[in-house]
Amino acid sequence: MGKPKDTPLKPARRTEELRAELRRHEHLYYALDAPEVSDQEYDGLMNELKRIEAAHPELLTPDSPTQRVGGKPAEGFRKVRHSRPMLSLDNAYSAEELADWDRRVHELAGNLVVEYMAELKLDGLSIALRYEAGEDGSARLASGVTRGDGQTGEDVTTNVRTIRSVPLSISPDKLKKAGLPQAIEIRGEVVMPEAAFLRMNEEREQEGLPAAVNPRNAAAGTLRTLEPSIVANRRLVFFAYFLLIEGEYWPNGQRATLDVLGSLGFRVNAHRKLVGTVEEMTEFIDDAESKRSTLGYEIDGVVLKVDSHATQQRLGYTGRAPRWAIAYKFTAKSGVTQVNDILITVGRTGKLTPTAMLTPVFVGGVTVSRATLHNADFIDRLGLLLGDWVKVERGGDVIPKVAEVITDDAHPRGNRKFHFPTDCPECGNPVVREEGEVDWRCVNADCPAKLRETLLHFGSRGVMNIEGLGDAVVQQLLEKKLVASVADLYRLKDEDLLALTAQVTQINKKTGVEETRERQLLGPKGTANLQKEIAASKEAGLARVLMGLGIRFVGERTAELLAEEFGDIREVMKADGEQLERVEEVGPRISEAIVDFFTRPSNRALVDSLETLKVKMTAEKKVRSTQLAGLTFVLTGTLPTLTRDEAKKRIEDAGGKTAGSVSKKTSYVVAGEEAGSKLDKAIELKIPVLDEAGLLTLLKDGPAAE
Repeated sequence: MGKPKDTPLKPARRTEELRAELRRHEHLYYALDAPEVSDQEYDGLMNELKRIEAAHPELLTPDSPTQRVGGKPAEGFRKVRHSRPMLSLDNAYSAEELADWDRRVHELAGNLVVEYMAELKLDGLSIALRYEAGEDGSARLASGVTRGDGQTGEDVTTNVRTIRSVPLSISPDKLKKAGLPQAIEIRGEVVMPEAAFLRMNEEREQEGLPAAVNPRNAAAGTLRTLEPSIVANRRLVFFAYFLLIEGEYWPNGQRATLDVLGSLGFRVNAHRKLVGTVEEMTEFIDDAESKRSTLGYEIDGVVLKVDSHATQQRLGYTGRAPRWAIAYKFTAKSGVTQVNDILITVGRTGKLTPTAMLTPVFVGGVTVSRATLHNADFIDRLGLLLGDWVKVERGGDVIPKVAEVITDDAHPRGNRKFHFPTDCPECGNPVVREEGEVDWRCVNADCPAKLRETLLHFGSRGVMNIEGLGDAVVQQLLEKKLVASVADLYRLKDEDLLALTAQVTQINKKTGVEETRERQLLGPKGTANLQKEIAASKEAGLARVLMGLGIRFVGERTAELLAEEFGDIREVMKADGEQLERVEEVGPRISEAIVDFFTRPSNRALVDSLETLKVKMTAEKKVRSTQLAGLTFVLTGTLPTLTRDEAKKRIEDAGGKTAGSVSKKTSYVVAGEEAGSKLDKAIELKIPVLDEAGLLTLLKDGPAAE
């Protein structure tokens, strides 16, 4: 007797039924907070689907609910450039500051409509999710990228897939109803709910590990964990708030954006409201602050965004933030405690940083025992004495800060003045403060504290990424005089690392007395792993090496731009200030620091050593157009769609130069709204004036032949 005709179709049909049902329950539970089934019933459906997929591997698809957690841990996170920058927001702290911002918005908007979407400012980690076309007409999750420096983030896709409130795919029906293509980008915030945070800290305590500081740090750390199963267990939540198509914001406005994101299956924060006046803004803010402790997740303010996309475009951007949005920050959480001492630490640039050592105080869910005092001038402005009672604040900052000295009758003043050191506390050499700077620095090139911090910085994640080169290892390397510079890391032998020791204190079971002994810090396996990491770091490339050298003011973004421009560390070393300042975002202060660094013989010798040790210090140079070569542009006023920085970048990428003032050498003046004296000067000198459309045409077609 033959098999029924539909038997081969049954697993496929049941698979689709189970996936649809599981996706529906995930959306109800994680996006709407409205579960219909128990965890046991959900697990039963999931286990049935796993069994079918195991028996019929040809039915397995990347967006199946069973594929949220992959079996293989990640080996690292590659860098990914954002489709458009993920900018920060300007802040307001009072109704007066909101009123000033509202006035500026109305002035720039002219006759365009101005209404605002008020949303909670979630205290988490910003993420960009990219969806690409699936064969069935759906949009499938292709990548999840952290904010990073705003221009470039880290690919944490494997971990993002474990977050249940992130749809692995969006159905063709939902896309069609919303009028969206299959390729879209969703931006939002990943947060750790308070319940998950408390559970995680309980587990860490049971394992003898230190508690995490706050949910935001815990969420960020979790998302950068290399083991996806750990991420899945932490129960992170994703809230969506932006929708982009081909790097541009969806043009239907912010209110419609939030509505459509909800229709696509994303979790969208329900606490939002369209407001039109400062009074309505402050009413929403007061209401949000009153609900803050009942939400189940942390917020640190309210974000206000101009609703209309057309008005957003008219307002444009400053160099770092949109003019059409602002973050109202709640008053920082604070506590009162006593300053017992001031500790001075020396960083890798030689900067001396004072830290207040406090009687422990509970502030905003965290026990605080130290707080930054910034610099010597800050201590003087406070009039701080040792023994004073102070107000300590924790806002969005990881490091608490001393806000003020308490001088009422209930808190007696201290009686010892703190004298900022004139000599380095680490090496004893005199410290200096250069003209125009607030920081005191140790300039001794052989200062052990500077070397310690330099080694830690060089090996840190995001620089040379040498896993295992932590505080204890670095301290032992210095104590045993095995390294005198970062180059010596590449000369270490296995026997050097095996000689590193750590002190261990334990209770003698027979006597009950504490005993201290030494043990091998790394051991054979740890030594092999660290040597592997050190060897792999040789291929990190020019941008990472430039960061690792510790040149003042040269961070990740500047290092990448220098690497793209020069392609070889020898070319960077030869460049003068003028050549360096042709690089985007490099001004006189940065160029002076770079020239000064490579002028020093010890630093040039360090580069020679790294080169001898086969450390890669080259990069692929960015090929620039010569279309506008020899032309100089001056920008003035507000352009309709391009920010000043965007227009400048396009001109320079096409081989042109930009200048800050109009002269006879100026080729074109690009003028937008509210163009001022520069436009008048251009007319006076009969210099051609372009609007944005004219500039874009010039960038596309090049200058007309004379």
